[in-house]
Amino acid sequence: MNDYRTLQLHISQQTAGVSTGDSQLDGQRVLAQGIAAARQLLAAGFASAPVPDSGNSAELEKTQLRQVMLDASVRRFQAHKIYLRIAAAKRWVIHHNELLRSTPADQRAARLRDITQTLQNDLNRITDQSIYSDLRQADVRAGLWVDEDPPLAAISMWISTHR
Repeated sequence: MNDYRTLQLHISQQTAGVSTGDSQLDGQRVLAQGIAAARQLLAAGFASAPVPDSGNSAELEKTQLRQVMLDASVRRFQAHKIYLRIAAAKRWVIHHNELLRSTPADQRAARLRDITQTLQNDLNRITDQSIYSDLRQADVRAGLWVDEDPPLAAISMWISTHR
């Protein structure tokens, strides 16, 4: 949960005072999408599935705890993905603005293609598997218990069914 809160803070810092500008430009479009996704994630409430009451309160508590863990894992996963995409878009915006300030108009096209290609390469490296692996490795390095964390397949399924 602390990671989710930290990611929320990082996302808000990355987007503070940032104009999404011309959404026809790749970096601006990705930035606008990231800001919208972050707002949507923050506005989403806890979505629990009905738990059948088997009369066994210990099993009911375990099932509810698994739901909370899945929800927290999904939020952290989504927040990390949003953060990485916003950071890539912000790098593009910085390079784009610098290009506009420092490069004569007749020399901008090739450099603009280069920074746009760098953005696309950065975005292509942001995969579900890479995000899941990064978060899991961070948890292991921190000495956290990860054996009961939901697998990527469960996170992906939850995301696809709750859009």
